[in-house]
Amino acid sequence: MKAAVIEAPGKVTVTTVPDPTPGPREVVVDVAACGLCGTDLHILQGEFAPTLPVVPGHEFAGEIVGLGSEVTELAIGDRVAVDPSLYCNECRYCRVGRNNLCDRWAAIGVTVAGGAAEYAVAPVANCVRLPDHVDVQDAALIEPLSCAVRGYDVLSSRLGSHVLIYGTGTMGLMMLELAKRTGASSVDVVDVNPERLATAQKLGCSQAALSAEELGRVEGWDVVIDATGNAAAIQDGLDRVAKAGTFLQFGVSDYATTATISPYRIYNQEITITGSMAVLHSYERAAELFATGVLDPQVFISHRLPLTEYPQALDQFAAGQGRKIVVLP
Repeated sequence: MKAAVIEAPGKVTVTTVPDPTPGPREVVVDVAACGLCGTDLHILQGEFAPTLPVVPGHEFAGEIVGLGSEVTELAIGDRVAVDPSLYCNECRYCRVGRNNLCDRWAAIGVTVAGGAAEYAVAPVANCVRLPDHVDVQDAALIEPLSCAVRGYDVLSSRLGSHVLIYGTGTMGLMMLELAKRTGASSVDVVDVNPERLATAQKLGCSQAALSAEELGRVEGWDVVIDATGNAAAIQDGLDRVAKAGTFLQFGVSDYATTATISPYRIYNQEITITGSMAVLHSYERAAELFATGVLDPQVFISHRLPLTEYPQALDQFAAGQGRKIVVLP
């Protein structure tokens, strides 16, 4: 089969690899669409994946074409979206329900072969059946949506909060859509890309600006979310949190990224700084939300490219062009 392969830091190719074979409790998915994500760029940089080469792609959906010998819950022809998370279920964090912090954390498309290929293998427990009205190519959006749902689980946002989001790429826009549905009084967004700001305005943000300074909220915001991973955005966002407010680090930064905090301000103003990592008990809820139309795929997916153009798609994503880019194996 054809697959994209990150062979070494900075090197990605599309080549032929052996067709996958399912284990007893696994299925083979004929991949309909696979989304690109900032994590893929980190893998390309040599971060996250413990060993290379690896077939990337942790945001994917498709049709089941192969069953392991002990699979009874699913059938050939079922259309599924796949939660990429792989946990040991043995370490302390798994035993206390914090599986996303698993000591042996792994993921399809990160540490094992993923969905940037014609076919991918997934445990039966990771597959969520799609209702008939959901386009399987659009369902690649469910995995990033599940990360956004996890973010709001961490926030436990109160009704009537004023929210500021840094970054209006796919994840920032998803956080915008969820903020509107969790009772925010206002949702402001900041981005250095005017085209992306226009999309946020189309989706109904309260204000959109190139910098938080332009927004004029001198008292700050109850909830500040970084969806960029960019050091300058993070530093600015930390300074914009209102008294008793919360800063959520949601964007994925490079390992070396740092920011400065004021311990006295955190103490004196009772500010919370927290993070949200990947997926935790949120994938099925995201699939259900997606089926209700919480996102418009035509807005969120800006480019649909053939798998053969995976390297170019990564370059385009790294350049900040478009919104969600998906490849179609």
